[in-house]
Amino acid sequence: MSPVTIPDNVVTLYEQAFPHEERRNLPAQQLLLNNGALRLGLLENDEVYAGFVFYWQLTDFVFIEHFAIAPEMRGNGIGSGVMRLMEQEYPRIVLEVEPPHADDAVRRIKFYEGLGFKAYAYPYLQPPYQAGGAPLNMLLMQKGMPPEEHTFTKINSEIYLEVYGC
Repeated sequence: MSPVTIPDNVVTLYEQAFPHEERRNLPAQQLLLNNGALRLGLLENDEVYAGFVFYWQLTDFVFIEHFAIAPEMRGNGIGSGVMRLMEQEYPRIVLEVEPPHADDAVRRIKFYEGLGFKAYAYPYLQPPYQAGGAPLNMLLMQKGMPPEEHTFTKINSEIYLEVYGC
């Protein structure tokens, strides 16, 4: 497998779209890409950079770790189109979102709900990306997965082990 370099436009959007505590440091991100664990999808609209999706292909679902559309490209249906394309290839998708405590978080949750995603009703803490950081209270959303607690527990365990290494 040849090394994948994270393009500068992805780095810039990654740092703009996600607060420090919600993202991995770039050398670690680069290492995961190069060993094949993490995948990067570059998004374009009319051959112009539109965003990215970092995702993991796990046992029986795909976990979308980070997904962002460039601010100037938002509102054009690109995000919805990307999610529909991903669903065609991966019918079971899981992702994390912030709880609905701010307008951006409410908008994000509504976006995913509009695509058929449902939040698990069980507490979920995102492990810290930074050493010494605190876990973050998040919601785990899914499409195509059973809603029962035992499925949530299995998903949670696999994400913790494979994505966060804990």
